[in-house]
Amino acid sequence: MALSNLAAFTKTKKTGVAVLSAAKTTYGDAANAVLAFTAGPDGSLVRRATAIPRATNTANQLQMYRSTDGGATLTYAGSALMAAYTMNQTTATPVTDFGINFAQPLSLQSNERLYFAAGVAVAAGIVVTVEGEDF
Repeated sequence: MALSNLAAFTKTKKTGVAVLSAAKTTYGDAANAVLAFTAGPDGSLVRRATAIPRATNTANQLQMYRSTDGGATLTYAGSALMAAYTMNQTTATPVTDFGINFAQPLSLQSNERLYFAAGVAVAAGIVVTVEGEDF
């Protein structure tokens, strides 16, 4: 982005989705982490990151990683605890929130990527949704 004295506003809304199924028990590599969101060429603001199970699951540590080098190196950047839940057609599936919201967005630099992983394997998968806006 060229330097300017004008305020920077986001231009394009984006949504990224990833399905987590394999367990990730290491925190310093890319094994079993799934790409969910890539910032635009001028950077992005992530406004929300949530997850829901697609089947009955046990309590699970969901992990978030950042990468500024196209996924070659992942940096552990946060986690959220997904509560145990028995899938049932008469109850709402609980949503796990990573604590990113409109008042506290996550700023990503040019082409930065967000990856997610689950600490415990879930055969049916866990769906992570990331909502953001490109500059």
